Amino acid sequence: MTKADYIVVAFAVTLLPFLFITYWVPSARGDTAHILAAGAKEIKVSLDVDQRLDIEGPLGTSVIEIHQGKVRFVDSPCRGKQCIHSGWLQKTGDFAACLPNHISIAVIGQELRYDTINF
Repeated sequence: MTKADYIVVAFAVTLLPFLFITYWVPSARGDTAHILAAGAKEIKVSLDVDQRLDIEGPLGTSVIEIHQGKVRFVDSPCRGKQCIHSGWLQKTGDFAACLPNHISIAVIGQELRYDTINF
């Protein structure tokens, strides 16, 4: 390796901790959940109030639970139940969706974790 190679490697090794702290440190706790259902207005719910919501979709009713600052799908009429297996959502940017039933949950907080998400 040449002297320039050593300089590039040293710079990269020095830069890695900064990049890790800036981009991969877990995000902050979210404070609201935005629930979208096909053909309905967006529902904004505080994560500070424990509750269960029944959201109607094309396949039937999906049950969403909010408990101790977290939100999750409890039950849904879809076949694969991937929405239920996504578990508790609590950090800004966390997202779960029941695609067959056209219902999604996004956790929003003070600081956004991403600039944008495309589907």
